[in-house]
Amino acid sequence: MSLQTEIIEKIELSYAPDIPRLIFRGFQGEADYQRMLDVINASKGPDQIERTDSVEDVARLYAHLNNCDPYRDMIFAEIDGQVIAYGRVEWDLDAKGQWIGFHFAISDPDWRRRGIGTAILRYQEERLRDISKDLLAKGLITQETPKSYETYASNTEVDKEDLLGNAGYKPVRFSYTMVRSLSDPVTITPMPTGLEIRTVRRDQFRLVWEADQEAFKDHWGYVPGTDQDYQRWLKDPLHNPGLWKVAWEGDQVAGMVLNILNKEENEEYNRLRGWTENIAVRKPWRRRGLARALLTRSLKMFQDMGMDHAALGVDTQNLSGALNLYESVGFVIEKKHTVYRKEF
Repeated sequence: MSLQTEIIEKIELSYAPDIPRLIFRGFQGEADYQRMLDVINASKGPDQIERTDSVEDVARLYAHLNNCDPYRDMIFAEIDGQVIAYGRVEWDLDAKGQWIGFHFAISDPDWRRRGIGTAILRYQEERLRDISKDLLAKGLITQETPKSYETYASNTEVDKEDLLGNAGYKPVRFSYTMVRSLSDPVTITPMPTGLEIRTVRRDQFRLVWEADQEAFKDHWGYVPGTDQDYQRWLKDPLHNPGLWKVAWEGDQVAGMVLNILNKEENEEYNRLRGWTENIAVRKPWRRRGLARALLTRSLKMFQDMGMDHAALGVDTQNLSGALNLYESVGFVIEKKHTVYRKEF
């Protein structure tokens, strides 16, 4: 990733709210990681967002960004040297050739509903329009390429949902976080004939990642993963192949559940949760009960480890009927999430 590395000391916004000593500026490098984390932590309680981050987590993410130069594509709001909000934009082309300008922002709840979020959002849209014009000039997109802004919010992020609605964003896709109590019995279903679960060796990590990519390429909004995504996945501290349930037929990955155990998050929220995530089956092996077999074995594993419940995320309109599968093995909805878009 080529970075500008020139720090923008001040961003002048003609539409900035009239708040004493409020300034907007660009990214200042690693010095901003702790400031960003402080804003994340301040927002978690009011927004009912359960996440556990460290400065190292922030640094890892920003070391592997796609189509984003933080020195050009971030904006910070601060008062008297304290960061009270920040945001980032990036872009990509989805599998259908639509150009998507992604953006997000996080703000300290004490400074919301004063026009700061509206100013950041307007600036982000302007920045994404500039990026799209540059790509058009380079021939990477055309005048006919569909273009949209995109962001997301959970149903507990009331301030963000109001902001997006006022700015003309419309909900286009929904997902759930679902949970399943492990105090209830887990019935393990048989593996399809010819398939077996094997431990994944280090030299097979790329095969698993590529199989996961292939399994999701026909899903809504799919954006092909890059080497930056793969490297970030490898370096994720939650990357634990010992928890995975990966099904093989010979040397082919048929399907997987890449289970996660986040000990720090469990400690922060005083719970015993295992995540049954990256549930994927490649097309040749679908409709044979493989996802159910892998998922029930994952649930039993977490049950045997002493976890009291499991969780996962699901697109409510998943083409493979994932929602019905998860409900059938006992998962129930915990939280709703929405993807918002606005065309331009």
